[in-house]
Amino acid sequence: MVEAPATEEGWFALHEFRSIDWDAWRDAPDRKRERAVEEGRSYLLHREKLAAADAGDSAVFSVLGHKADLLTIHFRPTLDELSTIERGFENTALAEFTTTESSYVSVTEVSGYVSDAYFEGDEEEVDEGLRRYIEGKLKPEIPDDEYVSFYPMSKRRGEEYNWYALPFDERAELMSGHGDVGREYAGKIKQVIASSVGFDDHEWGVTLFGSDPTDIKDIVYEMRFDEASSRYGEFGRFYVGRRFPPEDLGAYLAGEPVPTGDAGGGGDADGHHGGADAHDHHGEGGSAHGDHPHGDGSAGGEGDHPHGGDDRSHGEDDAEGSADADDIRGELADLDIYAGKPHGEDVFATVLYSEADVDDLFEEVQGLRANFDHYGTHVKTAVYEGRSTDRAAVVSLWETASAAETAAGFLSELPEVVGRAGEESGFGTMGMFYTVKPEHREDFADTFDEVGEALAGMEGHLETDLMVNVEDENDMFIASQWRAREDAMDFFRSDDFRETVQWGREVLADRPRHVFLA
Repeated sequence: MVEAPATEEGWFALHEFRSIDWDAWRDAPDRKRERAVEEGRSYLLHREKLAAADAGDSAVFSVLGHKADLLTIHFRPTLDELSTIERGFENTALAEFTTTESSYVSVTEVSGYVSDAYFEGDEEEVDEGLRRYIEGKLKPEIPDDEYVSFYPMSKRRGEEYNWYALPFDERAELMSGHGDVGREYAGKIKQVIASSVGFDDHEWGVTLFGSDPTDIKDIVYEMRFDEASSRYGEFGRFYVGRRFPPEDLGAYLAGEPVPTGDAGGGGDADGHHGGADAHDHHGEGGSAHGDHPHGDGSAGGEGDHPHGGDDRSHGEDDAEGSADADDIRGELADLDIYAGKPHGEDVFATVLYSEADVDDLFEEVQGLRANFDHYGTHVKTAVYEGRSTDRAAVVSLWETASAAETAAGFLSELPEVVGRAGEESGFGTMGMFYTVKPEHREDFADTFDEVGEALAGMEGHLETDLMVNVEDENDMFIASQWRAREDAMDFFRSDDFRETVQWGREVLADRPRHVFLA
């Protein structure tokens, strides 16, 4: 018997492709066109704002070429909700001017290739990074103002090449190699793969999002040469389009470029603009085509998915966690300790520890960092080598929590990762970043060693290490682990820490930055 991987399903997906009857549109009286625009805009806004749903996402795209004019994508927890959405459009005045060219029904899923432990219910082996990754796969978000490409595909079942006759391990190896290609596009491409087995004509629907359409072309082109595609891939029709805000529906129908870019957003049937603001482009975190955060023998594998999975970990801000962080920052402010607000904005950190050779680790991080730099929310990503431990820290700072969590998915793929700040025992207090004046670098390290002796004798202290940026020896990161928050706060209230801070003002090149990790 050939082993079929276990799967877990998430939200259902509906892709609707419609064409405009342009002759009927031109011949229609102004009043009828205005009504069609108003009802169409209201319908699309209602979907995007999820006014009639507890969860999900929707977006509208202008499609290039003769296959369709408009594409709407909807993700919802149930098929019934998608059915209501589909019928709802037919009740608008705009529907009279459109024809459905095609549609695609599917459901997001993850499979046993991601993690055996996850499907076996082994909680101890499944860390928070993997949970967030899986959550992002099952409940995807649609990026704003992005180019989109959609295509269905199946795995070949021919006489010579039959994907479903291959042993599980062989399929996993093929998908791992396929995912290696995708990781080169981390931060450039986000993908959503949804299973359509039993739902539609092919086995998967693949949706690719990117800010540069040539990146979409390049990744599909490169993956065609991979054995998982060249021998076993069968593809349907490809569609390409550009997202625009519903407020711009009038401008679209008037033949104007969309998104309009106007602060007023939309337009009426004659192209007169007005309404809510157009969508801004958000590039937080990003995701890679063919990437998943854990390299447990299945990097890039996603069940029988056509490609490896993407990582769009949803780092939704937890209200309680945010309140705790604010409380901690407030306490530190009372102690005259700067608490993570460079340039007037909070930053959020992801820190992972690796026991890999630091040079090899740095080379891997360089590739990811080049993609992170595409996004305005990226503050810094660096590798720090430990002085008293045999592990290195990979630190990634972002302006938003969701971007930091998304980055964690990619970083978790790095070699020999042994832990993530906040997942170790106790209270992972904070990362402390110091840029030292070159002439005081050795003095700073010596002083840290003295403070380290004081730390070792404090109740609740687990481990603290001074780590040095491999690219800049004057940039240092102190990783400190404590059993509980109050234990850590006792240290920050201590005379030893206060004296060190006072001394540090004389030897530091920049103001220190403190970022809570848990």
